[in-house]
Amino acid sequence: MPHIPLPPGLPGIRGPMAFRPETAKPINELANILLFDPHSLSRGERELIATHVSCANDCQFCQTVHGAYAAHFLGDEALVLQAKVDPESANLSPKMKALLNIAGKVARSGKLVTADDVARARTEGATDLEIHDTVLIAALFCLCNRYVDGLATEMPESLEYFRERVPVMAQHGYRMTPPAGVTS
Repeated sequence: MPHIPLPPGLPGIRGPMAFRPETAKPINELANILLFDPHSLSRGERELIATHVSCANDCQFCQTVHGAYAAHFLGDEALVLQAKVDPESANLSPKMKALLNIAGKVARSGKLVTADDVARARTEGATDLEIHDTVLIAALFCLCNRYVDGLATEMPESLEYFRERVPVMAQHGYRMTPPAGVTS
């Protein structure tokens, strides 16, 4: 049961965003830039970063929905499940392992990221933009995870909800209009 009255039928972050659309807009714009717009990291890789951070923060909604997105784009649900808890042993590129290491540290505290972590990512081929955006994706998902869990938002009982969201997001990204009946 959410801590405040949220619009019904909008689980996870969707409820608070519908409750306060003026704050949802900049969050969605940033998510769209980082996760949807063209980038040197694939959409699946960027969603995997979001999933890994959400798992580290124990945010069930975010790790499940973004894990579904990552699995859709990467075509491998088992890989996503392994990478969210143990990226070093997952079948990922050395660059992705290094970036997920950075993201996981940001999830705990940005101060845990070391010069050695960044050097490792660069050695494995990560660009400054990819390192920057990994840190920013991790920071954004720390915000989103705490937003979702801090308001005790609803969690769908069925994984089908998450699978149904994938085609919508894959086509439209994160710049979505508010649900019917919600003004912005």
